[in-house]
Amino acid sequence: MNANPKFLAATAQVDDAAVQPLPNSRKVYVGPLRVPMREITQTGGNPPITVYDTSGPYTDPEARIDIRKGLAALRAAWISSRNDSVELEGPTSEYGRKRLADPKLAELRFDLHRKPRRGKNVSQMHYARKGIITPEMEYIAMRENQRMEGFAEELRRQHPGQSFGASLRSTITPEFVRDEVARGRAIIPANINHPETEPMIIGRNFLVKVNANIGNSIVTS
Repeated sequence: MNANPKFLAATAQVDDAAVQPLPNSRKVYVGPLRVPMREITQTGGNPPITVYDTSGPYTDPEARIDIRKGLAALRAAWISSRNDSVELEGPTSEYGRKRLADPKLAELRFDLHRKPRRGKNVSQMHYARKGIITPEMEYIAMRENQRMEGFAEELRRQHPGQSFGASLRSTITPEFVRDEVARGRAIIPANINHPETEPMIIGRNFLVKVNANIGNSIVTS
């Protein structure tokens, strides 16, 4: 048996383990922005609790995942409505155009035809420093709060701890998200050419403190 079979786009499929339901919990969506969270069942007659869900659409039983076509462009309408970027016909780099025209790579290509976009300054920090609260920031604020307002008092109570100079908040608002990003104390990864990404924030005052990408490409490594 070949331990490293050749990768072919025509036969690529999502790993079954990635789309299996998680035990004793369910994915829920909150508010008009449909912010994903995970509702965990408790024993002993206790009400369910809601936590941050980083599994993306993979654990949504209603989602149909086809990795050859890519994930749904969650943020596409938000990006286009800002009118500060344009859709390009295709890759602009010589390297990208050569790869697109290389017939030897045809069997490796996915069936994703989303065109790239380009803008002058389209970062969330740019909007934050202009005083703009974006849909991404609203989404993040709701995600960070994890529906805590519906929890019993004993679950909402926090240990005072030691802030070490951090601007800790019991409730995260869109304005607080904007302010922290504008100050440079938090970042929102939101590349306009990855509209499928669910908005999240990284910073000392938020649930995610560190972000790291570890691994290598299954296609060419």
